[in-house]
Amino acid sequence: MNVSIVGGSGYIGGELLRILLQHPEVEVERVTSERFHGDPVKRLHPNLRGLTDLKFSSVSDLKDVDVLFLCLPHGESMNRIKEFNAEKIIDLSADFRLKSKGNYMKWYNVEHANEELLSKFVYGLPELHREEIKKSKFVAVPGCNATCTILGLYPLKELLKGNIITEAKCGSSEGGNKVNEGSHHPERSRVVRSYKPSNHRHQAEILQELGADVNLSVTSIELVRGILATSHVFLEEDLDEKEVWKIYREAYLNEPFMKIIKERKGIYRCPEPKLLQGTNFCDVGFERDKHSNRLVVISAIDNLMKGGAGQAVQCMNLMECFKENLGLEFPGLHPV
Repeated sequence: MNVSIVGGSGYIGGELLRILLQHPEVEVERVTSERFHGDPVKRLHPNLRGLTDLKFSSVSDLKDVDVLFLCLPHGESMNRIKEFNAEKIIDLSADFRLKSKGNYMKWYNVEHANEELLSKFVYGLPELHREEIKKSKFVAVPGCNATCTILGLYPLKELLKGNIITEAKCGSSEGGNKVNEGSHHPERSRVVRSYKPSNHRHQAEILQELGADVNLSVTSIELVRGILATSHVFLEEDLDEKEVWKIYREAYLNEPFMKIIKERKGIYRCPEPKLLQGTNFCDVGFERDKHSNRLVVISAIDNLMKGGAGQAVQCMNLMECFKENLGLEFPGLHPV
């Protein structure tokens, strides 16, 4: 099958290209970048040296393909989507993740330009919407913080009462490859910076998918790849850890990219994003507070993979009836 990537010069576009070049069922036709039109893709993505001789194309050079991936800045896909002619579209921006036009004004402060398409896009989280993704021609890949938080809490969906507090600690690649004051090395190095204590836009996706009152805070830490989401759930039922384990095991027993991490010994007793770099896995763990009704849920992903490009390919595999983990089998490295 033939695919193309629109907006392939960023980190997500480069990660997507890395996966697709090694996917046994895919031929990458074109990768677009207006800014770098004509330049070899390996100049911006040096890890791809020796893997491809592709050069960046213009959007005007696109030809019909089986699947088109959109890696455009937020706000562009909704305005330009009718330019693109493809049998199936997978959008990695936020433009079609939310079902309500009003939520785009509330969380993004923009009027949605193509409200009629919102209902046609499936929220691309396979663990929640696998069957819909298989049947859909339009998929919106979830945000990275939303993915990490939702997958951590989803098995507890029926138990989520009252306020749930989540803090996501995030690596620098989440901000993309455009330079700003906060990404300047002397300002970014060694930080534990409270980036978005409240009103993070990914919270809208969490509320939409879980239907629970989850309050998200985001902190930037000295990590390039990875997210660690720590959620505090206050249980109304008196569940012990064995009962919680059973809930998670039943929810994720047959999920190819979900791992329940609950070790008694060693330094990696809980999920650790460092171990997930380059993988499409989400690790989830938990601990029951012995002195209160609090359950601490810990989830981790690579924000560029399960939080972006990897999840997009997972959705493509489902849409095309391929094996779900095809091209996504990399198990991670240790030490890193």
